[in-house]
Amino acid sequence: MREVDVMGVRVEMPSNQPIVLLREVEGDRYLPIWIGAVEATAIAFAQQGVVPPRPLTHDLMRDVLTATGNELSEVRITDVRDGVFYATLVFASGVEVSARPSDSIALALRTGTTIYCDEDVLAEAGLAAPAEEEDEVEAFREFLDHVSPEDFGAEG
Repeated sequence: MREVDVMGVRVEMPSNQPIVLLREVEGDRYLPIWIGAVEATAIAFAQQGVVPPRPLTHDLMRDVLTATGNELSEVRITDVRDGVFYATLVFASGVEVSARPSDSIALALRTGTTIYCDEDVLAEAGLAAPAEEEDEVEAFREFLDHVSPEDFGAEG
């Protein structure tokens, strides 16, 4: 397993499909995962520190975990089959729950939980960013600094 950071979300053109972009902490690979608009909004809200007036689904999940004393130890992106990614929520009690990566990432951002990605997933679906592509990465970061959840067309 390799630790990854969430770089952010964006809308891929011309399909208008949101993606979340992960990056290896100790490496040069990026992992784009296509996700739904609602999940893109949830991830963007968490990254921007937006606190909705009422808890959204991932906020509710965090609050339930806190209220019941269950700690989310880590999130693992475990597999990719036919372009579909799979994840596992790992709890301090040892319990593991299968989940979509988008929901797992949204919850991890709300709980401060580390996200890991299986090496095989990175090898199959990851994209290396050579030094000459760092300008594109910087442009993407600039985009992320100015994107808002409303850009995804979902309402909070």
